[in-house]
Amino acid sequence: MRRLLTVAAAAVLAIGFTVVARSASAASVGITPGTAWKDTKGHPIQTHGGGMIKVGSTYYWFGEDKTGESQADAFFRNVPCYSSTDLAHWTFVANALTRQPSGELGPNRVIERPKVIFNATTHQYVMYMHVDTPGHTATRVGVATSSTVCGPYSYRGSVQPLGFKSLDITLFQDDDGSAYLLSESRTDGLRMYKLSADYLSVVSRVTVLDDFEAPAMFKLNGRYYLLGSRKSGWKTNDNSYTTSTSLSHGWAAWKLFAPKGSRTFNSQTTFVLPVAGSQATTFMFMGDRWKPDSLGTSPYIWLPLTVKGTTVSLAWHDKWFIDTATGTWHG
Repeated sequence: MRRLLTVAAAAVLAIGFTVVARSASAASVGITPGTAWKDTKGHPIQTHGGGMIKVGSTYYWFGEDKTGESQADAFFRNVPCYSSTDLAHWTFVANALTRQPSGELGPNRVIERPKVIFNATTHQYVMYMHVDTPGHTATRVGVATSSTVCGPYSYRGSVQPLGFKSLDITLFQDDDGSAYLLSESRTDGLRMYKLSADYLSVVSRVTVLDDFEAPAMFKLNGRYYLLGSRKSGWKTNDNSYTTSTSLSHGWAAWKLFAPKGSRTFNSQTTFVLPVAGSQATTFMFMGDRWKPDSLGTSPYIWLPLTVKGTTVSLAWHDKWFIDTATGTWHG
């Protein structure tokens, strides 16, 4: 045990995480929301507006590289990919998608909220993203694919799904392997589309919900949960959620999941990660605390959600601990 503690302690960087060893086979890691997080080489983690996918026992975190950017020059640089087995120690693997000399991935373009899912039939990782101009006049969703999780991804182009504008997006993969795109359309609601079997195109509209942005969806015991943010630019607000047992109908009235007036602990939702282990599944809220004048230093807010029936709630923890092996957390 002494050797385990020594190795774990040596591996910890000053990135807002600590490790608490419990046994030779499992350890909980401490997460401190809102602090400056760095990768295993000491560089600031750049995964803003991001999402995750788990492959085997490894988590891969994608997002926007906003190094040196402000709201005045928030142009596409890269979509970095980081890996971790414990959600605390993140290793930069590669830039999954990179700026090109021209075109939609070229200079002075906007790429936001990249999300990745895996298609078990085609054996391809599929990335969707918001594709736009600085003035948000294009309002499109782009698709890229790769045979490996961290890429490089091949960009396949963009569309306005079924002719509607598309800004903030997320992906949701159901238990049966079917996949869905949620797309905020500015004037026509938060729209949910079913994707084709290869996940590369939109085939039909599933439903239209109230106009919330920054969507994040998860499922528990046959019930769907959808989190979203009201539209207030870079300023945070009280985010809300809705639930249903059907994707196409029956969605409940939107309610707050964080204390009223907390502005979701000064963050905006970007993803909900299920951390499934041998004992439980923790649903982890992932949010961004945007700093408009220094977007690259915007802190990440990760907190455990409490999900009971139709109710979702979020409480603040200066530091909390999660064990990816067991799927349990404690304060």
